[in-house]
Amino acid sequence: MLFCLPPACFAQQQFEKAQFYSIMDKGDVKTIENELALLKGSEVKGKMGYNGALLMKEADLVKRPKRKLDLFIAGRKLLETALLADYENAEFHFLRLTVEEHAPKIVRYHNDIERDRSFIVAKFKDLSPVVQKAILDYCKESKVLHPDELQVQ
Repeated sequence: MLFCLPPACFAQQQFEKAQFYSIMDKGDVKTIENELALLKGSEVKGKMGYNGALLMKEADLVKRPKRKLDLFIAGRKLLETALLADYENAEFHFLRLTVEEHAPKIVRYHNDIERDRSFIVAKFKDLSPVVQKAILDYCKESKVLHPDELQVQ
């Protein structure tokens, strides 16, 4: 019988932003749940915001309306709490914008689109290359965020 010792397990399953953004873009329910489990055991800064975004992404993919709403509400609370704790975090504004742009009108989660867009544009050059790439990739489908507004340093 093989056992995974904690350091070995940790080395194999660290949170990686590139992986996170790939899941946010094209992940299915199973990969989202795996990423949520990985985040649960990690000490990554901003874990609450990442969890919130993943839950809202999962809400978009599940079939049952009650489950959709429950996941969305739980995710919204986590992401908004993360933003309250770290309002200057442009990455969280980006995550919220991605959800706001695709959220159904019934959930009333569209009020901060312009504020988030402006914040992302202003802080883009200060973001890590992984997050910048995720934003530039997202611009291809966004109706409010355009690559010509963003300045890479």
